[in-house]
Amino acid sequence: MPKSKSRRKKQPKRVLALPDLEQAKTAVLNSLTSASGQRTYEHAIREFVAWYCSEPRLAFNRTVVLRYRIHLEQRHYAPATINLRLAAVRRIAYEAADAGLLSPELAAGIRRVKGVRRLGVRLGNWLTPEQGRRLLERSMPSTPRALRDHAMVAMLIGCGLRRAELLALTLESAQQREEHWVIADLVGKGGHVRTVPIPGWVKDAVDAWTGAVHMTHGPVFRAINKA
Repeated sequence: MPKSKSRRKKQPKRVLALPDLEQAKTAVLNSLTSASGQRTYEHAIREFVAWYCSEPRLAFNRTVVLRYRIHLEQRHYAPATINLRLAAVRRIAYEAADAGLLSPELAAGIRRVKGVRRLGVRLGNWLTPEQGRRLLERSMPSTPRALRDHAMVAMLIGCGLRRAELLALTLESAQQREEHWVIADLVGKGGHVRTVPIPGWVKDAVDAWTGAVHMTHGPVFRAINKA
């Protein structure tokens, strides 16, 4: 009897092409239930794919991901931002391996890439969410000065800005990304760059202030001549 030809088992890839990355990205986004989480991971994955495809690479492996982490550090991103980007890359590796697109050994190596240490200690007295809500509800702004102060408190609480970051904020910094508002490329302590989402109620408070004084450009929070 003639021997039947054995089917060659399809080997997982070591280099992921753009269609493979898009398939893995779709799987990652489908595994997330939060709309905000989907937006955050989609942005992080899109930036990684752009970097990964910018030049030929030998393989999608631990060494490449370590190089990506160095790239993020050189751009002075905050540790929290870097760790979120790396978490998105780990999810890509997991989904690609699960779909048979990537070698399980390579995916395991990628998942072992550590994030950046978050240094620093919280000092001073921090408001609880309930205290912050009561502080905002107590102020009933009616004058331009009161509208400005209310918007400043809303921005500090809602966006978690430092005082220096708040004072350096300009109207041009607020940009709309995928149907939601963010403070784009905010340079913070230590020269770290991050993108900060602006909740809708914070944007409403800022718009009330800028609209009252007919402000269209420049620093958001500035001195006014009269109340």
